[in-house]
Amino acid sequence: MKLLWALMVVLILLLQVRLWVGEGSFAQVWALKQSIAEQREENAELATRNDRLYAEVRNLRNEQSAVEERARMNLGLIQEGETFFLVVEN
Repeated sequence: MKLLWALMVVLILLLQVRLWVGEGSFAQVWALKQSIAEQREENAELATRNDRLYAEVRNLRNEQSAVEERARMNLGLIQEGETFFLVVEN
């Protein structure tokens, strides 16, 4: 009977160690949940950035004036907050 109790105590101790320290433990699951939350935040930021870039590319493909505006802005000819107007002379 003592052998059975000793075996049960050892088994319970081993299971507790696996529950708190081993693979699939609470610590590992918590770390994975944190990692998933961080990845979701990063994915949301990247999706927003991709939408903004897609809109900019669509604008550059459809309007010639947008290409010139972008070039002037990159050269520093248009300051932040200024509006660019393309005047077409006939």
